[in-house]
Amino acid sequence: MMRSLFAGVSGLQNHQTRMDVVGNNIANVNTTGFKKGRVNFQDMLYQQIAGAARPTEDLGGINPKEVGLGMSIASIDTIHIQGALQSTGVETDLALVGTGFFVMQSGDQTFYTRAGNFGLDKDGTLVNPGNGMRVQGWMARDQLLDVSRDVEDLVIPVGSKDPARATTFVNFACNIDKRIPELPENPTPAQVIASTWRSSIKVFDSFGDTHTLQVDFVRVPGTNNTWNATVVVDPESDPPTNAAIGLGEDAPAVGGPNVFTVNFDNNGLLLSAQDGAGNESGGTGQVVMNVAFDVLSTTPGDDGAPVRQVFALDLGTVGGYDRNITQYAKESSTKMVEQDGYTMGYLDNFKIDQNGIITGVFSNGTNRVLGQVALASFPNQGGLEKAGENMFVQSTNSGIANIGPARVAGKGKIIAGTLEMSNVDLADQFVDMIVTQRGFQANSRTIQTADQMLQELLTLKR
Repeated sequence: MMRSLFAGVSGLQNHQTRMDVVGNNIANVNTTGFKKGRVNFQDMLYQQIAGAARPTEDLGGINPKEVGLGMSIASIDTIHIQGALQSTGVETDLALVGTGFFVMQSGDQTFYTRAGNFGLDKDGTLVNPGNGMRVQGWMARDQLLDVSRDVEDLVIPVGSKDPARATTFVNFACNIDKRIPELPENPTPAQVIASTWRSSIKVFDSFGDTHTLQVDFVRVPGTNNTWNATVVVDPESDPPTNAAIGLGEDAPAVGGPNVFTVNFDNNGLLLSAQDGAGNESGGTGQVVMNVAFDVLSTTPGDDGAPVRQVFALDLGTVGGYDRNITQYAKESSTKMVEQDGYTMGYLDNFKIDQNGIITGVFSNGTNRVLGQVALASFPNQGGLEKAGENMFVQSTNSGIANIGPARVAGKGKIIAGTLEMSNVDLADQFVDMIVTQRGFQANSRTIQTADQMLQELLTLKR
């Protein structure tokens, strides 16, 4: 008689636990990155009234007689299915699609989370603003990311400086209109303008100061495919920058010739080039002219002379047309002219891609890799222990954290400007709540009925 009472009590207690889990799920329906729980029941011990008997020659086998002693909780699982994504537009908000956790550090203790509502503190450290835990990853060193190193705090120094860089390379991939007439003898100023094609581009010295590189092309009289080019840096400066140009590995001495000749084949493609000293390029490969000029805006060198700067003027590959200087019957253009120098800039903004790579955007137009967000995965993510504040900690049954970059070794991808919402389905939880309530009521009726039966037993004596 007492067995049914205790069975009913176990049902009440464990259905109450299930209701606690359902209530926690519903309470966290709008919690960022929350993973819902699920309670699984199992039957408990059994009292054996009679054992089983095997068949004999006269009788068949007899099954055992057992009375159950109630039920217990088999497990309370954390369901790590993907939550829906919500766009926020905040550049530090990160959502994970797929397997993995963000790695957080608090002192010497490591936590793991799916909630990517991050922000920057006053030092530029990427943190969870709710508890101050620091997001872990790898900082770039000399523009290189080494994900084999131990993880570290991620710092995004908004407002930091990017030093100026002197121009070392200019790609002169332009087109010279084949229809430009050659320069006549004793030309008028108007004829000089009509027969000359001028191209210019900004270049930079080591202080980030801007200079103008100007190249004037004039057809060699009596030819169809040969042009004389004159190179000038800062044509309006006084005194002039004294530019010089030459072929070969050695830079020309300032004060030397500042002219060169370009030859094209009958298809309008680069054939060869010759500098003012008579040096001629080969018939194959890249054609690069070295340009040297005096940087008058900088402090003179130890000998009192102006500082000399040298950069490579790349005309392209012999016989090539893409990113090459060409001669076609089309308007002259400089659409592909580019150079690698820039002035000093400040970190204005940053962006995070799907691999978690943080790229800084500077005011001088440059982009720099700043770092990369680390992700952790586990052999058994269901074995993680919940630590509150949307955090998990490693347990003896979760396995050791495998920390690495996104989209590697089965880890998911990162979506910036987005947050992963709770994976709680309200409809599912309400149904589960109804079932749990009915189970609780049924077990309470079991206790009531057993109590009535005991009462009847006690009244037999009267």
